[in-house]
Amino acid sequence: MKHSSPQILQTANGKPVKLWTQGVPLEAQARQQLLETATLPFIFKHLAVMPDVHLGKGSTIGSVIPTIGAIIPAAVGVDIGCGMIAARTSLQASDLPDSLHRLRSAIEQAVPHGKTFGKHDQGAWQWVPEAAERAWATLAGRFRAITDKYPRLEKTNNRVHLGTLGGGNHFIEVCLDEQDRVWFMLHSGSRGVGNAIGTLFIELAQADMRQQLGNLPNKDLAYLEEGSQHFADYVEAVGWAQDFARHNRALMMEAVIAAARQVIGKPFKVNLEAVNCHHNYVQREHHFGQDVLITRKGALSARKGELGIIPGSMGAKSFIVRGLGNPQAFNSCSHGAGRVMSRSQAKKLFTVEDQRRTTAHVECRKDKAVIDEIPLAYKDIDAVMQAQSDLVEVVHTLRQVVCVKG
Repeated sequence: MKHSSPQILQTANGKPVKLWTQGVPLEAQARQQLLETATLPFIFKHLAVMPDVHLGKGSTIGSVIPTIGAIIPAAVGVDIGCGMIAARTSLQASDLPDSLHRLRSAIEQAVPHGKTFGKHDQGAWQWVPEAAERAWATLAGRFRAITDKYPRLEKTNNRVHLGTLGGGNHFIEVCLDEQDRVWFMLHSGSRGVGNAIGTLFIELAQADMRQQLGNLPNKDLAYLEEGSQHFADYVEAVGWAQDFARHNRALMMEAVIAAARQVIGKPFKVNLEAVNCHHNYVQREHHFGQDVLITRKGALSARKGELGIIPGSMGAKSFIVRGLGNPQAFNSCSHGAGRVMSRSQAKKLFTVEDQRRTTAHVECRKDKAVIDEIPLAYKDIDAVMQAQSDLVEVVHTLRQVVCVKG
């Protein structure tokens, strides 16, 4: 397949920035942030920028950052291993209960969700269930090796967050595809422990670079050099957090299925088509004849034939996609629609009535606390998909009928 050419931004003393953003907005601050990242000396070939691009902390969300000999912990960020899982069921839309509120309530009761308020963490397990304990047993040994070196990571929400959703843009959805078949889909990452690991190594990178921080365009671009102790420890810790995130999503999917079985009278099968993928992570890959480190910050691996999930906002549609393996994009695609405004802007601009209107077709929360997730705060998912038609092909189009937010 012939791939169309992305737009290219040249930097005065750095690598080019290749953008798949035709027909979607690119804010000036995000553009500036991309140009700053491109000036780092260890960037390989070019940055690849996805159509859901927007300003982020550390690095731009929706960017693919290839590096040799260094990692930027703030580019991976604090939601290490954040990603999606989706599974098709044998159910049809007509099999769902008349009251979707009952289904939403059952899911909300089955999966801890929400934020921490003072000492009360409503998003943690009070009693860790057996399935989560079994999953934790597979992670505990490697975690102990990490906490032996970094004891402050021990007193984090780790085991009690395994199999929990969190807040913000994390969600659980019941969706229908183009044939009215029922899918379960959810979005979450490595929770409190991943946040603690990310925060710690961002601080360590900045401390290691004390002398040179002034030479960086932004202190959040502080990096760890390959060969250093902190680099090796970060690779170990980030790999563990990514595994935690994958287990976390799988456990929640099991809980969602069990909750749905209680409400839906008809027996059904699941995992007829299933995907579990990260979109905030770093790993070693081979590109342009070289072994490089690829950091995807709000981007998805889209190797030829590889399945992925691109969600829209809570009132729009989502897509199961198949990668086309575009080498210029380092075999990547967008991780969602991408925000057009910050959470604080959305809260100032929109009302509960706006939220009700734009999510009228979805059984979900429609209160003041979730206005920052209103569909109007996100880019048009159709325009985003059009801009990356040479990165992925659509396999299924999903529309949500139930959405659980933390």
